[in-house]
Amino acid sequence: MDSKELKERTKKFAIDIVKLVETFPKTNAGFVIGKQLIKSATSVGANYRSACRSKSKKDFISKISIVEEEADEALYWLEIALDLQLSDTNKIKMLLDEANQLTAIFTSSKFTASRGSKNES
Repeated sequence: MDSKELKERTKKFAIDIVKLVETFPKTNAGFVIGKQLIKSATSVGANYRSACRSKSKKDFISKISIVEEEADEALYWLEIALDLQLSDTNKIKMLLDEANQLTAIFTSSKFTASRGSKNES
């Protein structure tokens, strides 16, 4: 998967999360968890785009680490939403799967870039 495809994938993830949160109940839990989920999910794509514009390998590793953290945070909030049954279980599970895949992709990217940077030292 190239960076253009991954940019589109992270953007779709953010949009799908926003649509999911719109179905959450209008309760304190729905608002708080929804806000946290939207913040982390939209940060994945925004920070990935920033990582793609990195000026150095060290800068890329730093920025991709943020992307990995945000993807993992979105995963956490999705797990909470699932446990609290805040929306359609199947929709949440599909987004959980996507969050897991994105987290794995960014973890692998960070590992590969870090390994390459250690070899250059």
